[in-house]
Amino acid sequence: MTFEPISIIHVALHFDDSPIPVGRLALHQREIVFEYTPDFIKSGLEISPFKLPLKAGTQRCDDHLFEGLFGVFNDSLPDGWGRLLLDRKLRQLGINPGNLSPLDRLRYVGYHGMGALVFEPEISVGEQPTFKHLDDIADEVYAVSEDDDAEFVDELLAMNGSSAGARPKIVVRLDESDWLIKFRSAIDTNDIGAIEYAYHLMADKAGLIVPEAKLFPSKKCPGYFGVKRFDRHAGQRTHMHTLSGLLHADHRIPSLDYKTILKATSLLSKNTGETEKQFRAAVFNVLSHNRDDHAKNFSFLMNNKGQWSVSPAYDLTFSSGPIGEHCTMVMGEGKHPTHQHLIDLANTVDIDSDTASDIIQEVQHAVSLWPEFANEAGVSKTSLQMVEKTLKEVQKSTRI
Repeated sequence: MTFEPISIIHVALHFDDSPIPVGRLALHQREIVFEYTPDFIKSGLEISPFKLPLKAGTQRCDDHLFEGLFGVFNDSLPDGWGRLLLDRKLRQLGINPGNLSPLDRLRYVGYHGMGALVFEPEISVGEQPTFKHLDDIADEVYAVSEDDDAEFVDELLAMNGSSAGARPKIVVRLDESDWLIKFRSAIDTNDIGAIEYAYHLMADKAGLIVPEAKLFPSKKCPGYFGVKRFDRHAGQRTHMHTLSGLLHADHRIPSLDYKTILKATSLLSKNTGETEKQFRAAVFNVLSHNRDDHAKNFSFLMNNKGQWSVSPAYDLTFSSGPIGEHCTMVMGEGKHPTHQHLIDLANTVDIDSDTASDIIQEVQHAVSLWPEFANEAGVSKTSLQMVEKTLKEVQKSTRI
């Protein structure tokens, strides 16, 4: 792998075998500009309606939250583990990662990012290695986490698939489907994968739309949590946009209220059913003590007709969030949102109180079954009891 600084990169939508040219990004005097192609403007497809309107001429991002990139392009960049791997590889090659512009990093993403956006010219990181036992990959993850000079960087980089998120993960193709499999970080409990799988089962019972998931076997832990990618289906790709990228909301600090998320969902999808799905997810996050509900943990999908919908729910697990509060507030409350906060939230997008109460009760019933899901997933007794105690405290504080 070699990097030569680049000043122009071309963007396309790759729904199927025929990529649709979207426009080009250019770096000029340390400023990034974007311009749609005339044909793409005629298509009427809006890849980021709130921040990157479909119009002629060059456009500049008004803020520098994403180093001058519009959020829709920043969504394609790996962060957390994926960025660590790339930066580690660059240092091994004697390249200072700080010298790369966002356009250089998009070249690395190329055709292998999440969603349907692709970038040319791309830089190949090599062929994906032969799939091996997940326990062996977990050992490699640990080695790379602990040693800057670890020999497995190339292999893990090729398997990362430009995925985002803090926890180590790989993207693999199994039985003609694309899967994303997570590994524990140094600060995670040994049963972190089992806990997330139990939460997946609980969310499914609560009526959330969730991707297909399973716990991959291990001799080192209860298992590795994996989900089938929902931006890929039968060789087709779907455009994906995180809430962070859509609204230019910082996911590193608490910056949103669920009221904003629901209103954005309503405006984007123009579908009350999608807004209700988002409300149900909000209720689940509150009642299940998933307080890592930051702006990158909500996404939307756009098909080739330009129709938007809420993505399946992901990254659902037990989390206490920053200083014990939700990353996303509920009508201004982050520490102890109550039943009334949730009802008021629903009313802001014309979900009536009776419907909201029904959703809350359905979710609470699923959450009350935590011990069953935990036992099915192989969660340790210590974790099961700790989560159960917290969920009961949440139920009491929400006054449900």
